[in-house]
This record gives sequence, structure tokens and C-alpha cells, in this order.
Amino acid sequence: MAIEIREVCSKTEWKQFVNLPYQVYRDDPNWAPPLRSEEKKRFDASQNPMLQHCEVALFLAYQDDDPVGRISAFIDHLGIKHWNESIGLFGSFECLRVDKVPQLLLETARDWLRNKSMTLMRGPWSFDSQEWGLVVKGGDQPSMIMAPYNPPYYPAAFESFGLTKVKDLMVYSVTLDTSYQLPERFVKHIARVSEKYGVRIRPINMKQLDADVQSIVHIANEATKDNWGFIPVTDAEAEDLAKGLKMIVDPDLIMIAEADGRPIGYQITLPDVNVILKNLNGRLFPFGFLKLMTGLKKIRQYRIWALGVLPEFHRRAIDILLYQKMYEVLKARQPVYLEANYVLEDNMAMNNPILKLGLNHVKTYRVYEASL
Repeated sequence: MAIEIREVCSKTEWKQFVNLPYQVYRDDPNWAPPLRSEEKKRFDASQNPMLQHCEVALFLAYQDDDPVGRISAFIDHLGIKHWNESIGLFGSFECLRVDKVPQLLLETARDWLRNKSMTLMRGPWSFDSQEWGLVVKGGDQPSMIMAPYNPPYYPAAFESFGLTKVKDLMVYSVTLDTSYQLPERFVKHIARVSEKYGVRIRPINMKQLDADVQSIVHIANEATKDNWGFIPVTDAEAEDLAKGLKMIVDPDLIMIAEADGRPIGYQITLPDVNVILKNLNGRLFPFGFLKLMTGLKKIRQYRIWALGVLPEFHRRAIDILLYQKMYEVLKARQPVYLEANYVLEDNMAMNNPILKLGLNHVKTYRVYEASL
């Protein structure tokens, strides 16, 4: 049975593209079906501000007119400008375990990027903020909010095509139960740092959400601009993310560090709503919304999603102050499972403190690359 690759052009094909993951993972107990409304938004340029600075092509693989795989190929013009390299991206990769489908999908994305004069092909890369890579370690664990998840056969398919590792992203975890305490040396150091630099940690103010989000975006763009893979976050993307997360965030777990009233750092910890989404089949209505709202208060699983400190305040243990404040909030909810997800493998300024805090390496995401 021949495999045919088609570029998504019609509304029907677009719907098939969006819906394919629900077919790939329908029997996987570790996958949490994302809300279908959010998936539609992800691939809609009129609703996803990231797509406003991207040139995108979507492709479907068919077997006897049935969709069996998909892939996106795209150029992020903000990324290319920042990297000063012609790096084309691919993502949204999903496929059933059908012979030749991964190879044909990756060939199609490669050829599209090559025709656009790209010199490198990198991915998988998402149309969401920092959702990169394939799971290559810890794939037997449930998926976490806004993090990659994939069947175990994807990495071998990528490597067979000729893609090689360009960067690993580390995931750490700890259970905050009665046996866990912050190391004493950290507690002593925290008191000295707070006094020396006059740093105050406060929760985000939902009444001035726009202003706090702008502060976080400014810090994030300054703090991570030299990090591998960084693409500047636009104001429109920040506003869209804030709007999307507003329903689920816990204000006490989005923290801003201030020095003399000036925002200098932040940390965002999110409740893992995937534990609720697993039972919604991607739909909020008619009863999913009620399940989500009533289930939020019962969540005891969290993800440290982002942390940043202005460069001029690096090496002053501001990150430890943020971790300590987060710990104070979460320890009252014990037992709590916490993931720090993700950390660049060579970012020792973040890896070392996380390990010293007693977290364990539990998952690895891998981003691949190939020359064109």
C-alpha cells in the first residue's frame, strides 16, 4: 500500500492534521490529550502570534486516503535574525507505526527547507514557547504540562534518517514530602543574599497582570538571549501566553524578585493540569470545564517552567531565593511531585544548584539537526 505525502491546503486536511495525535496516542495511558480548541489555535496564524513571524508548511502522510503521519516545516524569521544562521525548523511530528512514513515525512520537510535556502534542519520544534525535542529518557512516565511526549520509536526513526543530536534538555524531579528539607548551607546563604542585596520575592499581582508580564518578558529576553535556541519573545506572544495560562495559574507560584523595587528575576511554576486533561478527551464541554475547575485545587504535581535573572545579578544566588520561596509555598501542600523541566545540558549555572537541592535527573529531551 503506497504512502502519499500531501501539503495541507484544504480545511479538511487541516482538521486531519490537528486531530492526528488523538489517533496516534488513543491507547497510551501516559498521554494527556490537549484541549482540541488549543490545538486548533496552535496551528492558526490568526490566533497564534508566534506564527506571525514564521513561514510555515504543513504536510500529511496518507495510506489509502487515511492520514497516518504529519510534520511541519517552518522558518522563524526572528530566530534566524537572532542566530544569524539559516536554520530551518521542523516539528509537529506524529505518525503511526507504518513503514517508510517517518522517512518520507522527514524527506519532505528537508526538501521544503532546502528549497527555502536553509543550510540546517533542526527539530522537533514547536509552535509553542520552548516545547522542543523528543523524549529519549523517561518515556515511560506520564507527560507533563507544556512538555514533549512521544512514542519510543520516534528517536530511532530520526537517527535512521540521518538526524543527530545537537542538544539535550534535562528534566529533574523531587517529591516534597516530610523527609525533604532545603540543605542547611542554602538556608544560611539565602539569609546573607537577601540582606546584602535587599532582594524581595513577591507573587505576581493579578490586578496588574499586564505590567508584571511585561517585566517577566523583559527579564526573560535579557536573561536568556545568549542561551542556545533562544528566540526573542514578542509582546503579542507574552500577552497570549498570559491569557492562556490565566485560568490555571496559581499566583503564589509565579514569583518576581525585586531589588529596591526593580524587577530583576522571576520564576514560573505551573500546576500539572495534564492529570485532569487525561480524562477530558480534549474537550472542555459539556462537563470538562467543571472537571478542570474543581480538579485544579486537588493537583499536587507541578512543573518549574521558567526561571530567569537579569545578567547583572547573575552569581548572586537570586535563583536560590526564588527556589526557597517556591519551596515555602509548596511544602504546605505535601506531598508534592515537582519537576524542573527543562534545563540545557550544558547550563551548569542551573544544573548544579538543582542537583544540590536534591533533585534527580528523570527525563531527557533531545533536539536533532542535519545539514542541508
